[in-house]
Amino acid sequence: MTAPSSPRADALEALGVSRAFAGVQALDGVTLRVGRREVLGLIGPNGAGKTTLVNLLTGFDRPTEGSIVLEGDDVTRWSPVRRARHGMARTFQHGHLFGGLSVRENVEVAAIGCGASPRAARRRAAALLDQVGLSRQAERLARLLPHGEQRKLGVARAVAAEPRYVLMDEPAAGLVEAEVPALVALVRSVAEEHGAGVVLIDHNMALVMEVSDRIQVLDQGRTLAEGNADEIRKNVDVTSAYLGGTGIDEAEAHV
Repeated sequence: MTAPSSPRADALEALGVSRAFAGVQALDGVTLRVGRREVLGLIGPNGAGKTTLVNLLTGFDRPTEGSIVLEGDDVTRWSPVRRARHGMARTFQHGHLFGGLSVRENVEVAAIGCGASPRAARRRAAALLDQVGLSRQAERLARLLPHGEQRKLGVARAVAAEPRYVLMDEPAAGLVEAEVPALVALVRSVAEEHGAGVVLIDHNMALVMEVSDRIQVLDQGRTLAEGNADEIRKNVDVTSAYLGGTGIDEAEAHV
């Protein structure tokens, strides 16, 4: 169990959080911290607690123990909407787009929701759709996009709100290999150009290793390891628990 540390005024944090469901311990004393302009990769086997932790961070669930702190403020009991208004955005594993609106309108609505004027929202949408390669699909209904392009639209919508922190849950799912470099560039731009902290969950190990400043590994609801990409690649416990002895380098080669 990782001991909680003192909150920081420039970070999003989970401090010693635990979550149990009907007696099953999904998380057990996990501490996570991501700063502005930082990409934190969050990896682990299925059932390790990654999405549960993101749900706690974004307010879609509450911890059994511990707290969520946003730049020094305890937001553990805040709703997802209130957290969004204070600079948190999220992408989801499964859609959550406005299917009856166009691709452009989906991004504009997100921008207007954070206070942008209609004109500014249109400019922001145009720039983001160009960045994620969806400019030619701008007037198409969102529900008609292929799955991989819906993922890219979800990222554009999240960034349109100009958040201070973005939590991305499987953004590379459904993308072909040739589309991953553009996603890497997009995630880095969220941190470097937009100044946001990013928590990235993805099974694409090559993506996580390339784009993350730090990586935190969960296993059975606890933090197994933390470090940069090289440190995680060489960690024997990670190789054993997360990859069943396969090895990080081999896993990256098969994504």
